[in-house]
Amino acid sequence: MVPLKRRKVVSSGAGDTGSDRPGDKVPTRFPQVVLFLLERKMGASRRAFLSQLGRKKGFQVEEVFSERVTHVICENNCSDEVRTWLHSQVGGRTSAQPLDISWFTESMRAGRPVEILDRHKVQEQQIDEAEVVAFSVPSYACLRRTTLDNHNPVLTDALSLLAENAELSDEDGRGVAFRRAAAVLKALPEPVTGVTQLRGLPCLGGHSLRVIRDILENGASSEVEFTKQSERFKALKVLTDIFGVGAKTAERWIRDGIHSLHQLQESGQTLNRAQQAGLEHYDDLKQPVTKAEADAIGEIVEEAVVSVLPGAQITLIGGFRRGKLTGHDVDFLITHPEEGREVGLMPKVVSWLESQVKLSGTKQTENTPEDTGHRRWRAVRVDLVVSPISQFAFALLGWTGSKLFERELRRWAGHEKAMSLSSHALYDNKQVNTLHYAVLPKRVFFVIVAGKNP
Repeated sequence: MVPLKRRKVVSSGAGDTGSDRPGDKVPTRFPQVVLFLLERKMGASRRAFLSQLGRKKGFQVEEVFSERVTHVICENNCSDEVRTWLHSQVGGRTSAQPLDISWFTESMRAGRPVEILDRHKVQEQQIDEAEVVAFSVPSYACLRRTTLDNHNPVLTDALSLLAENAELSDEDGRGVAFRRAAAVLKALPEPVTGVTQLRGLPCLGGHSLRVIRDILENGASSEVEFTKQSERFKALKVLTDIFGVGAKTAERWIRDGIHSLHQLQESGQTLNRAQQAGLEHYDDLKQPVTKAEADAIGEIVEEAVVSVLPGAQITLIGGFRRGKLTGHDVDFLITHPEEGREVGLMPKVVSWLESQVKLSGTKQTENTPEDTGHRRWRAVRVDLVVSPISQFAFALLGWTGSKLFERELRRWAGHEKAMSLSSHALYDNKQVNTLHYAVLPKRVFFVIVAGKNP
């Protein structure tokens, strides 16, 4: 959110420089082009960001619609919606041309107003009933049979990137919408060749459909390509990939002029212990973890847990339990058959691990990976979760994932069954009793995995 003292409405007078802040004044390069970004369905924060971007490129961008506007930029709006909105503003008496956001992003990339093509115009979706191929997909992701074979990776990767960008911009609602759309495409039994095939499918909003159509018709989405090239997005990606760094911290660093790891290292920023470890082992933690590595780490974790609590049970959870062959970390759920024996276990396990020569991984196994450099080890992120045996089933379900699946499962339980599901219990909302849940302790540490002799 821009501080109130810096938020100003841009004047629509003739002397407008195309900037909303004194320090950002850029002369108008295209006086014949006056843009207005329609906030409806675009969102206020995204509209503000795009408006500032347009002004920095030398475009006139109006905050308030007027007769001066020549181009109305829309996102996720159909032509009927735009006509209705224009009529509410000026009774429909305007020569302003409604254009899809793709024209804006292409113009920003070109540094000038690009030629308006048919695909840039806001139009109603035309559907040929004869071409419709029906897919049947349940509304809730938790009710779908989704294999590990994705038949539409280009489409799902594009939607996932937009979801990530939305989440990094603190627009979680948009992020969830894109991820739900991607999940629907992952569940389809064959590749999508036309937008008409998607008619009637759940969770596919107008914005997602427009991205899909752009890719199917043009080979790529202009919005996705624009996002990929965004310096802000690239900086957020690099900085939030540091373990312990969230979007808000990364945004603050970017405002301070930090866009890379080198700049962060040279900046003198104060980092907490997790961030220091994340920066030190950045390259290691960016590498995918294989199932063989996860199994090797499991041996180390099991030795540690059993050493301090004989009889404890250790279960591999997360993506590997779902059948994935690689992941970005390794997760374990720990419990004991006797209720209460798990109390106080976590600090003991961590102390045991820290006592093993800084987790140097002196044990070598046939499953540990070969090291291609001078070192015979690398850092891997490991998450440990401890649960009492009475809550083990719910913890196992909750920590197996994926994040979207768990969100959808809890949404289904609430909407369809009037029940509340968590990683601790299942509660019938129609009952009067209130359950008090215990908090599952969670600790994160790094295991240095030993490799074979080079």
